[in-house]
Amino acid sequence: MGSKERYHWQSHNVKVSGVDDMVLLSRISEDAITDNLKKRYMDDYIFTYIGSVLISVNPFKQLPYFTEREVELYQGAAQYENPPHVYALADSMYRNMMIDSENQCVIISGESGAGKTVAAKYIMSYISKVSGGGAKVQHVKDIILQSNPLLEAFGNAKTVRNNNSSRFGKYFEIQFSRGGEPDGGKISNFLLEKSRVVNQNQGERNFHIYYQLLEGCSVEQRENLGITTPDYYFYLNQSQTFTVEDVNDKKDFSETTEAMSVIGLSPEEQEVVFQLVAGILHLGNISFREEQNYAVVESEDFLAFPCFLLGLPQQGLCSKLTSRVMDGRWGGRSESIAVTMNTEQAAFSRDALSKTLYSRLFDFLVESVNKAMQKHQEEFNIGVLDIYGFEIFQINGFEQFCINFVNEKLQQIFIELTLKAEQEEYVQEGIHWTPIDYFNNKVVCDLIESKLNPPGIMSILDDVCATMHAKVEGADHTLVQKLQSQISGNQHFSSWNKGFVVHHYAGKVSYDVSGFCERNRDVLFNDIIELMQSSEFAFIRDLFPENLEAEKRGRPSTVSSKIKKQANTLVQTLMRCTPHYIRCIKPNETKRPRDWEDPRVQHQVEYLGLRENIRVRRAGYAYRRVFSKFLQRYAILTPETWPRWGAEQRGGVLHLLSSVHMEQDQFQLGTSKVFIKAPESLFLLEEMRDRKYNGYARVIQKAWRKHIAVRKYVKMREEASDILLNKKERRRNSLNRNFVGDYIGTDNRPEIRQFVGRRERIDFADVVIKYDRRFRPVKRDLVLTPRFLYLIGREKVTQGPEKGRIREVLKRHIELDHIQSVSLSTLQDDFFIVHEEQYDSVLRSVFKTEFLSLLLKRYDEKTQKRLPLKFNNLLEFKVKKGGWGPFGGSGSRQIQFHVGAGDEVVLKTSGKVLLVSIGPGLPKNSRPTRRDKRKSRYLGNQAPPPDSAASGRLFQSSRGGDRGRRGGGFSSRGSLLRQQSTMEQPSLPRHQNQQRAPAPNQDMGFMGVPDQGVAGLQRRRSKEVKPLPGAGRPKPVPKPRPRTPQCRALYAYDAQDTDELSFNTDDVIDILTEDPSGWWFGRLRGREGMFPGNYVEKL
Repeated sequence: MGSKERYHWQSHNVKVSGVDDMVLLSRISEDAITDNLKKRYMDDYIFTYIGSVLISVNPFKQLPYFTEREVELYQGAAQYENPPHVYALADSMYRNMMIDSENQCVIISGESGAGKTVAAKYIMSYISKVSGGGAKVQHVKDIILQSNPLLEAFGNAKTVRNNNSSRFGKYFEIQFSRGGEPDGGKISNFLLEKSRVVNQNQGERNFHIYYQLLEGCSVEQRENLGITTPDYYFYLNQSQTFTVEDVNDKKDFSETTEAMSVIGLSPEEQEVVFQLVAGILHLGNISFREEQNYAVVESEDFLAFPCFLLGLPQQGLCSKLTSRVMDGRWGGRSESIAVTMNTEQAAFSRDALSKTLYSRLFDFLVESVNKAMQKHQEEFNIGVLDIYGFEIFQINGFEQFCINFVNEKLQQIFIELTLKAEQEEYVQEGIHWTPIDYFNNKVVCDLIESKLNPPGIMSILDDVCATMHAKVEGADHTLVQKLQSQISGNQHFSSWNKGFVVHHYAGKVSYDVSGFCERNRDVLFNDIIELMQSSEFAFIRDLFPENLEAEKRGRPSTVSSKIKKQANTLVQTLMRCTPHYIRCIKPNETKRPRDWEDPRVQHQVEYLGLRENIRVRRAGYAYRRVFSKFLQRYAILTPETWPRWGAEQRGGVLHLLSSVHMEQDQFQLGTSKVFIKAPESLFLLEEMRDRKYNGYARVIQKAWRKHIAVRKYVKMREEASDILLNKKERRRNSLNRNFVGDYIGTDNRPEIRQFVGRRERIDFADVVIKYDRRFRPVKRDLVLTPRFLYLIGREKVTQGPEKGRIREVLKRHIELDHIQSVSLSTLQDDFFIVHEEQYDSVLRSVFKTEFLSLLLKRYDEKTQKRLPLKFNNLLEFKVKKGGWGPFGGSGSRQIQFHVGAGDEVVLKTSGKVLLVSIGPGLPKNSRPTRRDKRKSRYLGNQAPPPDSAASGRLFQSSRGGDRGRRGGGFSSRGSLLRQQSTMEQPSLPRHQNQQRAPAPNQDMGFMGVPDQGVAGLQRRRSKEVKPLPGAGRPKPVPKPRPRTPQCRALYAYDAQDTDELSFNTDDVIDILTEDPSGWWFGRLRGREGMFPGNYVEKL
């Protein structure tokens, strides 16, 4: 490999920007934390640690350190070895899952626009790259990665705070085999913001898919789906925002369709998905006017296209949007009454249908992704939680209330596991500990979700919805009255003229209760469900599987009860995993790089509890494990604990810690767990464990490589012998010898390697005898690579500071495809002539057979032709033009071979002819006779792989069956639009004026830093009670850190094998072990491996 370009943050002796781990801050305060983050952010260091917690600041630009180079750098490296990075956290999760056999999860939290979705994508991308697997595993990886653009298209939108805001929550479980290969997955989605389908705030957009379809669809789709400009559609033109800076909707549409194909949606299924998306747009253009206090459709022309796309009769849709059937009871009898709606109710009914169609389409896509990577048996998994961030808008409705509740629950998990549980664990285990105060937001979670004494906001909301029946008016006002009467005494709650205020952990949010009850009920009238179940299209019918008779008897579930149940199920799932945390911070509201708003960041630092997190981590212990798991993980370190410790577990832990000479103040033993204070102490254990396994792995590798080498060289020996079979006599010691390849040790000879290309592999190297035009012998180093043949000689320096020294000189550099032929005699001598265009080289080597076999292979690979070999006892060769005299001119020379006596050649010169005499050797038909009986008998006859055709057919049939059930007969129906049987495609009606009046100048005060409320007040109070530094004890004398021996590279070196290090000149390498063989073991940029000791000098 050539010289590696490195980014500034990977280099040595670079400018220090703050501290990598904020546990090391000299002063712990919100100001100091904010200042450290700002320094790093301005120098493009967006990641910072607090112990094992990763802080990520959104850079609002693409940074250069997410390439394959970084994947290699962080793979298998300890956290402290490299700068903070999301790849380090991902690698830690993956390794811990494999080593501890425990499920892992990462909780990514932060407000809207802080970069949570991007962090989740980088984690999934990294895990996909570092995990192995064959074709099936690669298919699962493709689905995992391609699910992102698909679900973002249908579930993300531009808001005033974020151009790609997740409007749904997603918990992605990547499932692994025992070998660490991703072979399945599952997505759980939460609370899609359905109201965005029909209404958006000023400056925002609907879901991305609408704009992608309008920009990216084909001419045929444009005609079939009635596609025109976005300002035509009422569901898109309300906000007057149609484009997003730096977003190419047309390009994103092609990525969305490609993702659909990867997850297994057929072209027919994709067509019907887009048909439904377009149908929702056309539904929104149906408007109503009032006639005699009842609603009628303003223009029936606008009914044609949605009915055409949804497979519905026009009269049926018109009727169900303007009237409904209500069931009533009178004197013990039930009867149905047709009720005509007003315009407001009709518009609500239209919007309810649009929202339901879209949310069920979204659920279908999530289910399709899950089916594509379904796994029957769970083994291990890594969960990635990417959920909508905490948000405050100018008008905060029911959706913001649910979103902020889920974020409140996630904050509670963080507090429970990093602040509360950790401190309680120290007390339970008998560890000496000074408690640290913090704000526990459980009181806010109880305010929202509590069922009794007093009931929470969601319980009161459900009670109001249960008594609404058909009457909508006044329900929201009733909700406000009930909230005031039942929970007005809670200090985290207050009311205002349009609703109520909750003092969240992230600040005060004012909620407008208008529409709260209706959105919580989320009811679609049965008449409309029946209408959709009568659609011509099986796909649309399958989206409405309700059994209406059975569901009439039960109390319908509400959105708040669903989200509460989902949130608590999610918390339980996360608690069963080993959690990791990414705390995302949004540095500004302008969405521009290098723009830093101190008050905004400081507010986030405060409500995320980073100061308390640092204090707990600093005073506490970085690592804790129950005795049994600690023994299981590190048992290999001593003979007494391997394979298992037979005595009391506590004694085994002590034995292990003393065997690695860990200082007494670096650990404590509780009643059932061991606590290790500094991460460096833990990394010491991990390094020693890795070295042990590395040593055993080398023993296994050595045995296996020896086995493979024996098989390889036996085969090479036979192939080489066939080249000379029946053409040349053989030497007795030549037939059965092993092939070595490199006979001069070029790995330890940089003076020779300097002439060979950095990326070139040396196949053969030997010291040979070369004969010049006067037949004088001279030694040369012959080197063969896949592309070139080198002849290297030596000569004395005649001038300069190195005068009198012998140095290596490249005498000949021949491209293999320039070689014309090779000539040999038929006797047992070691001469061969390499014929080339300009002049020939006469060489003599005892390893000629091995050289010829490799030369023929490489020549064939490069030219796709066979190199001619000539056998004759009179050989002629061209010589290079030299100086004056009888031998100086160019021309030719001859070598004559004849049978003499003995096994050694006798040379005699006669003018321009060299006479070579040698005794008879082994017959020309001789073949190798030695077999290596220690190795496998199947040297050339490897058993065929087991037949997998049957299992393949079974898999295909099951997939096909599943597709048939899911698709509802797409393949037989073909294109839905081209095969309409009952209605003709309507023309697009003329544009109607449904746009909203231009909004007045919008008050953007809600974009500022929110009032912190009671939660902020309680956080500030917790700061005022300061414990004594170090609990009043004097500071100990710091112990000097042991210095790892290091060396500096004198020459660049390219790894020749997977267990070697590549480095450049002047790189500084940590020396881990020095071996007498000359091969040392060291570490460079987080990677460990072997390297040649004679390429470096010790520092």
